[in-house]
Amino acid sequence: MSAARPPGARPEASPGAQPEALPGTSADAPPPAAAPPRSGASAARVPGAGWRPFLPAVALLAVPLLLALFGPLFAGPPGPRGVAFQPPGDGHWLGTDFTGRDVWREVLLGGRTVVLVAACAVGVAYAAALPVGLAAALTGRRRVEDALLRPLDVLMAIPSLLVLLLVSARLTPGPAALVFLVALVNVPDVARVVRGAAAEIAARPVVEAMRLQGESRWRIAVGYVARSMLRTVAADAGTRLTGALYLVATASFLGVGVAPDASDWAVMVDRNRTGMLIQPWGVVVPALLVTALTVGVNLFFDAALHRRAGRAAAGTRATGSAARRGRPDRKGRGEAGTP
Repeated sequence: MSAARPPGARPEASPGAQPEALPGTSADAPPPAAAPPRSGASAARVPGAGWRPFLPAVALLAVPLLLALFGPLFAGPPGPRGVAFQPPGDGHWLGTDFTGRDVWREVLLGGRTVVLVAACAVGVAYAAALPVGLAAALTGRRRVEDALLRPLDVLMAIPSLLVLLLVSARLTPGPAALVFLVALVNVPDVARVVRGAAAEIAARPVVEAMRLQGESRWRIAVGYVARSMLRTVAADAGTRLTGALYLVATASFLGVGVAPDASDWAVMVDRNRTGMLIQPWGVVVPALLVTALTVGVNLFFDAALHRRAGRAAAGTRATGSAARRGRPDRKGRGEAGTP
């Protein structure tokens, strides 16, 4: 005979019995389903993600870049010269230029100089400015920094076109001279950008820790500081390339650093403008190609920077939401601990 239970006491559970379900719930109810994982497409929908922002830039860059890279391969040998400013026809698809040369052949030959000179000028500018900017940021001596940057400040105060005109008077016209001129104009700005980025990185505690460990200045500058500012340098290089294309086209248009009869898009615009009313294709086609190239490069690097900023913002939001989810809920913990 079992002992009497006190009033209000719950009956003892027999071995193997299922636990009593809470009021309003079912013992046989399945556990709540976990939220389905986000698909890769939805997870990638962050501002600036995907390739759609690059489409306008690619559309503008396709034709001038293809002509600049592969045009000389299809130009062929020069044919007999015709009448100056002859309209399209008689074997000349786009007519003839101011000397009777075929405009289409000059278009095929004129892009490589613009692209290669601008790219080489940016590379030379960075090769000269990177050591100067790193040294000015990492020496820690005001006199050394002033000695490195003050001459560049004087050069920066002079307008770019005036520098091109003054220096070109002492140089032999040609692509090498144009590379030197455009690089010289860009060195002060690049050195300032490198110095600012390197100074911000050099102020981090890890750099001080490397110094206390006995690391050499060369290892700190090249092994850590230079590697840490690669993204900043890459972003600035895109903007710098756009400016270099503009300077190369402007210098060629003014006849600075190039021969008067060179196969160059900007030279074609300058030399053929006198007969534009008779034969406009010698001016319109190269001008459109230079414009598409400059605007396309600008849009491409602008989209790349926007994509990088969107990814950084998305990563910051994801980190913040993860931190909020991992933080304990004080109110819920208090309610759970209440008997």
